[in-house]
Amino acid sequence: MPHFTVVPVKDQAQSNYDSLEGINWVDYRDTGQDCPDHHDTVSSDGHGNHKEDSPFLNNADAASKKNDFYDRNLALFEEELDIRPKVSSLLSRLVSYTNITQGAKEHEEAESAEASRRKTPKSPNMGTLMGVYLPCLQNIFGVILFLRLTWIVGMAGIMQSLLIVLMCCSCTMLTAISMSAIATNGVVPAGGAYFMISRSLGPEFGGAVGLCFYLGTTFASAMYILGAIEIFLKYLVPQAAVFHATDTLGSDSAMLNNMRVYGSICLSLMAVVVFVGVKYVNKLASLFLACVIISIVSIYAGAFKSMTHPPEFTICMLGNRTLVRDRFDVCAKTVMKGNITVPSQLWERFCLPGNMSSAQCDDYFIQNNVTEIQGIPGLGSGIIRENMWSDYQQKGEILEKAGLQSVDAHGAMENFGMYVSADIATSFTLLVGIFFPSATGIMAGSNRSGDLRDAQKSIPVGTILAITTTSLVYFSSVVLFGSCIEGVVLRDKFGDAVQKNLVVGTLSWPSPWVIVIGSFFSTVGAGLQSLTGAPRLLQAIAKDNIIPFLRVFGHGKTNGEPTWALLLTGLIAELGILIASLDMVAPILSMFFLMCYLFVNLACAVQTLLRTPNWRPRFKYYHWALSFLGMSMCLALMFISSWYYAIVAMVIAGMIYKYIEYQGAEKEWGDGIRGLSLSAARYALLRLEVGPPHTKNWRPQLLVLLKLDEDLHVKYPRLLTFASQLKAGKGLTIVGSVVQGNFLDSYGEMQAAEQTIKNMMEIERVKGFCQIVVASKVREGIVHLIQSCGLGGMKHNTVMMGWPYGWRQSEDPRAWKTFINTVRCTTAAHLALMVPKNVSFYPSNHERFTDGNIDVWWIVHDGGMLMLLPFLLKLHKVWRKCRMRIFTVAQMDDNSIQMKKDLATFLYQLRIEAEVEVVEMAQLVKDRHSLVRMGSLYSDEEEEVVEAPPEKVQMTWTREKDQSNVRRMHTAVKLNEVIVNRSHDARLVLLNMPGPPHMEFLEVLTEGLERVLLVRGGGREVITIYS
Repeated sequence: MPHFTVVPVKDQAQSNYDSLEGINWVDYRDTGQDCPDHHDTVSSDGHGNHKEDSPFLNNADAASKKNDFYDRNLALFEEELDIRPKVSSLLSRLVSYTNITQGAKEHEEAESAEASRRKTPKSPNMGTLMGVYLPCLQNIFGVILFLRLTWIVGMAGIMQSLLIVLMCCSCTMLTAISMSAIATNGVVPAGGAYFMISRSLGPEFGGAVGLCFYLGTTFASAMYILGAIEIFLKYLVPQAAVFHATDTLGSDSAMLNNMRVYGSICLSLMAVVVFVGVKYVNKLASLFLACVIISIVSIYAGAFKSMTHPPEFTICMLGNRTLVRDRFDVCAKTVMKGNITVPSQLWERFCLPGNMSSAQCDDYFIQNNVTEIQGIPGLGSGIIRENMWSDYQQKGEILEKAGLQSVDAHGAMENFGMYVSADIATSFTLLVGIFFPSATGIMAGSNRSGDLRDAQKSIPVGTILAITTTSLVYFSSVVLFGSCIEGVVLRDKFGDAVQKNLVVGTLSWPSPWVIVIGSFFSTVGAGLQSLTGAPRLLQAIAKDNIIPFLRVFGHGKTNGEPTWALLLTGLIAELGILIASLDMVAPILSMFFLMCYLFVNLACAVQTLLRTPNWRPRFKYYHWALSFLGMSMCLALMFISSWYYAIVAMVIAGMIYKYIEYQGAEKEWGDGIRGLSLSAARYALLRLEVGPPHTKNWRPQLLVLLKLDEDLHVKYPRLLTFASQLKAGKGLTIVGSVVQGNFLDSYGEMQAAEQTIKNMMEIERVKGFCQIVVASKVREGIVHLIQSCGLGGMKHNTVMMGWPYGWRQSEDPRAWKTFINTVRCTTAAHLALMVPKNVSFYPSNHERFTDGNIDVWWIVHDGGMLMLLPFLLKLHKVWRKCRMRIFTVAQMDDNSIQMKKDLATFLYQLRIEAEVEVVEMAQLVKDRHSLVRMGSLYSDEEEEVVEAPPEKVQMTWTREKDQSNVRRMHTAVKLNEVIVNRSHDARLVLLNMPGPPHMEFLEVLTEGLERVLLVRGGGREVITIYS
């Protein structure tokens, strides 16, 4: 899908347009400025809303601008053409858009003599074979095929080995199908798997999976280096070892130390090669691929030749135990020297020096015969029957051939080194983890999408063909190895029984050296490729700016080489090399690759099920069920191969996900998870429509009415603080405000007000929504908010608003009239109401009350709001240590003792802990003082009189009304005395808001109290004693 470049326009046209279409508009005009980079960049519209740009709207000549945009035939659309492109000009630029792969561009720039003049990149011209098929082959065939596949076949048997290969290859094939669908759904720039997942599943998943893929690739380079060093030290130059075993048991640790030393040296050399010039790595890629293909062909040639002429590799057996062949010369107990029978080297190994008396020999050696058997019986020998089933072994178990006769006798421990034994305990699950890296590498084609002539056609065909080819090679190799090679030789990981030869090499034709040298170069090449790819992947993630602490890795040399990323990659790869065992490193990278493939499948499944309008892949042979199957297989393989590594990998991915969610830059990439959220939200909202929530589920869903000053700053930010303490992130919070004026003129002001409130909500950690209304009168705007906020079942049930301070001094009666009107509207709408008075004295989120009381004055039953609010407040850390006290007022005819008992029982059933007190109020007596105070009362009853000129306003008092107001004022004064007396030191006082409201009564009622929350119920029960 096309993206458009957002460019700032400095002329008058924008301001005229702003008033109609707002601030977030896109200008498509040519500005004559060169686009700084051909890569996808992220621009901002000034409000933090980042947008993806693909600058294929390169700039035309200024001269053609007039002709382009002011064509006489399109006079009707003159205004639109001023700010939007003509279709023909848009299409011509789309066609000329080139998407170059990361890396290639930088090298071309570096080689260019004139840095100021940008060199036009070559148009991509790679086909399916060179661009996808061969790179995938090279990445999939690797060290495991040459070093471990024979051993896997020996341990697991042909049947279980075929199952292992089938599981791993099915998993990658299903992933390739999902990947093909994603890769053909629009242009995939360089960045391959990371780009596809992040744009399909959003920045959080993209970052988590991108880093998993990066770690997998980095550990893959460590695995390849360890494989190369194993070939070097075991089969090419064994005498190069630095550490040597002092006894037979120490050989393993000596080998591991050698691997660490040479591995670190090799990693350093490779890092230097990558740093100096990646183009040399790319040029050598074809040579390394040739090595792989020649090696594989030699295996097939050797296997088929073994049908008639099996190679001569004999194994020496003592009883049914396999002997290490390079420890002695002749496979016999005695040899003839002239006519004399003398002990052989083998005899001397098992017996004490001296005469041939059997008393000083190893029991097992004396009682069993030495025999020689053929190591490679050949394709026609029928050995396949013996190798059909598994033979898993424990660490240190001696390799035995089942068919040979053997007398079971106890052998001496010092002779243990003479036998070939298992170096690690094996099981089906372990072998799955070790083999899986052989199936990875399927992303090589999508990583090169920028170099392909037609990426949308080449990627699916090339990748699926490569997986099919490699799978066939693996299946046939398993069968050939099982059909040609003796079982004990297959189980011999390092070829000790065949004179330290590489086991695959013994089968190959014309010489074992073809495989040894070929596999060495191919593993070195694969290591270089991984070491080249991983830093670029990290650089792509860093440049996307979704993980703040990785920003430094986005920088590199002047030609764009990722220097810092290469350094980090080298350090992580060194950790893998310090593990020093190929069998230990392989499951680690299996985890990270499986995690990556799992999310590729998830991305495809989510997009398919949501039927997003933009989901139109050219590759049609996919289905969400296949993606889910692939996802399930990835998850199963993770736990099969190593459940603890799987949990660690998931924890790492989860931590990265949460980190990006909380810290990372917000991106809108049109990803599928956003679509999934919308679908889930719609489904949930439709479910909520069924009816009002049950009393048990009732919680205050707040509409917080905020007042903004002339500079659009929030007047009382503590209202938001209190709302966040009350909600603790649960339920719905809508923050509303009214901008006074005309919508057409005040749109920009409304946008600014919305941004201000959103920033304040972020500071106060209020999780909710912001709603701004433009209205000619504030009172009308508030009524609109109360009526229209929320959607379906997600509507507010409680309104929170500030107290109109200074209403007495204000010449403008609208200040308190608006307040009174809002109270009436909430009552009419059956909504609950909360008015925090003296809100600036309320605690911030950083304060903690270590003691004190929250006092509830329960005068009228309002559905239980007064009980519920302190309970919810106490869930927040600010109020947690406060105690709750409930006061209720007894009239003359009430039994206060019984009332206290009943109230205590009621609270016990509500499961609310609180102290209970009953306050008795004597019959109030009228006094002159109260009557005098009545003189200053404002009447808010005659609202229609407000518009009249001041001199015509008359206060009309009837005698009845006088008496009613005097009674109310008495109650307010008396109640205030009692409340101040009992609750003057309370942290918060909650009391019923009397109605119909009157400013003077409310002011008198709350006088002398530091923090008061006036509460009015919405006319329904909000708390219940039932479970």
